[in-house]
Amino acid sequence: VWKASEEQVVCPVRDLGSFPVPGGEPVRRFSWRRGQRHRPGLQFMVSTGRHHGFESLEEARVLLALDFAEAVTQVICQPFRLRFMTVNGAAEHIPDVLAVAGGGVWLIGVRPAARIGDADLVKFAASAEAALACGWRYLVVGGWRPHVMAVLDTLSSQRRPLADPLGLQEVLLGEVSRGPRNFGDLAAGTMAPPVARAHLLHLLWHRRLSIDLARPLADTTLVHHVDGWRG
Repeated sequence: VWKASEEQVVCPVRDLGSFPVPGGEPVRRFSWRRGQRHRPGLQFMVSTGRHHGFESLEEARVLLALDFAEAVTQVICQPFRLRFMTVNGAAEHIPDVLAVAGGGVWLIGVRPAARIGDADLVKFAASAEAALACGWRYLVVGGWRPHVMAVLDTLSSQRRPLADPLGLQEVLLGEVSRGPRNFGDLAAGTMAPPVARAHLLHLLWHRRLSIDLARPLADTTLVHHVDGWRG
């Protein structure tokens, strides 16, 4: 069951992939009330140019990671309601995120690994089968490697367009093109180190420079040039 123009659209799984994703809406409204155990909100994505609703902080982190991927063109949270049969009878599940990217379509479930129970596994398996029938990819995000989300959150602070009247970005790119440099040394070697730090984060977010995301971001972090980048 999809939702478009405030109306429900029902289709069999075999036709799921033919639904026009840009016209889709969340099938479940995002609610705010006192005492609720999850935290909903809105996440702005540079890649789509829109705000997207999320039902939990875990979903917000997935949207941030998708935004960093840059190839994402369409995103729907809580995209459709999947109804299916199990050995125990009828069941239903709403996947958390549907993302259209340059490499295809991703259907994503979000649940902390420690909270995944047997009923969740059945729902994830049904979602995986539906994705397979549509030629989509499916994954469940149960957590993140240490430091990754902290680094992405830092980089995202400078993801929007950034004016560069001092020409610092070309200076930074030129320095790194001669070989990897420490983040702190790069910024300190410019005429305006505090401003240069903001531009370094901007260049890293937009993949004109790169770092090892598996490690914390610090002044000693090596910054690499991205070969083949074109503006």
